[in-house]
Amino acid sequence: MEWKYCNDMKLHFDKNYPFTTPKKSKKAHLATLGIGGNIKNTRRRFQKLFIYLSKSNVVDILYTSPILRNPPFGYTKQKDFYNAVIIVKTDLNPNNLLKFVLRVEQFFKRDRSFKNSPRTLDIDIIFFDKITINRENLVIPHPHYQKRESVLIPLAYLAKRVQR
Repeated sequence: MEWKYCNDMKLHFDKNYPFTTPKKSKKAHLATLGIGGNIKNTRRRFQKLFIYLSKSNVVDILYTSPILRNPPFGYTKQKDFYNAVIIVKTDLNPNNLLKFVLRVEQFFKRDRSFKNSPRTLDIDIIFFDKITINRENLVIPHPHYQKRESVLIPLAYLAKRVQR
């Protein structure tokens, strides 16, 4: 199923996107992750990521948004991106969560050839509890999330679902 958001953006409703867990998590911290990619079959990779995270003891998935297809920004001579948001609970602190998501990106063969380059999988920490961090290697909330429809549209979808 897909839903057209505007001329060049579409929400896709796939297995596990969106998702709401029926379970309660006992983990201490709430984190919002933004995921994206545009190399090969990104929607299938998102399914594999969901399974990978579901099997991990590091995070509990609470919610996922639908997948948004949107045009690239920055470097625009590349395929459209697919983006979604995943809300998780974790016992990791922000620095260790960053290390974990970088390892996950590496597992999914992330290549950082240049800024805004095509990628198999990008995982950003958008929020972590209600804290603010401003370090060279980690900024929370994510510094550009308010300017990116690729984050705002999936977040808006989740905000409506979570309030129910």
